[in-house]
Amino acid sequence: MKTLVISDLHANQAALDAVLSHARRKGATRVICMGDFVGYGAQPNQVLDKVRRLRGRKWFIRGNHDRVASGADDGSGFNQAARHAAIWTREHLSKENLHFLRSLTLGPVTTDDGILLCHGSPFDEDEYVFSEYDAHNILRKFPQKLVLFGHTHLPSFFVQDARGGISGWLVRQASTFKLEKGKRYLINPGSVGQPRDRNPMAAYAIIDHERQAVHFLRVEYDIRSTQQSILRAGLPRVLADRLAAGA
Repeated sequence: MKTLVISDLHANQAALDAVLSHARRKGATRVICMGDFVGYGAQPNQVLDKVRRLRGRKWFIRGNHDRVASGADDGSGFNQAARHAAIWTREHLSKENLHFLRSLTLGPVTTDDGILLCHGSPFDEDEYVFSEYDAHNILRKFPQKLVLFGHTHLPSFFVQDARGGISGWLVRQASTFKLEKGKRYLINPGSVGQPRDRNPMAAYAIIDHERQAVHFLRVEYDIRSTQQSILRAGLPRVLADRLAAGA
């Protein structure tokens, strides 16, 4: 069995379509998404319609942009561009998609095979996990072998060895890591819709449960069409410009 792991789609239809097509060829049969389906981008309904109709077993949790776009938060903690996009999204969502966002589960959530899912961290969906220190705080509190998170938009891999030592690094290109017995892991697949590691290609991961491996993957998509959709919607230009830089 293989699991598609995605996060931070941010209303980017072209990136999501490219990832789903690529993942289908890899044989993924179920999907996990760590939130932020919307925000920043101008195609929230297209993205939400697509993910709601995905076949197979699915685990979806809420992200902070989903929270604001659904009306559960006023977005006062966001920067001006992010808040503009979240409010614009709320005003343009279909009734079905607004209901979907409002019904998303707040993490952490544990899958039926024991994987812990969260958006920012298991402590707070708005918390950023960047460092080995952050990973240590999570792994000492939560017992799961594998914790999946999003929010930073940075493909990341942290491992704790049998002695409790933690190593971590950014994954800047397509890579495969073994999930070894006696070790524990904290993994971020990166962002589908708005990568921030200076690589503009959409990022995602696949867990191969039979081979006990995680594959970090990148796929090209039509950035220009996504930029044009943002500008046509009247959203801040910075949200379009940053896509080409992966920043």
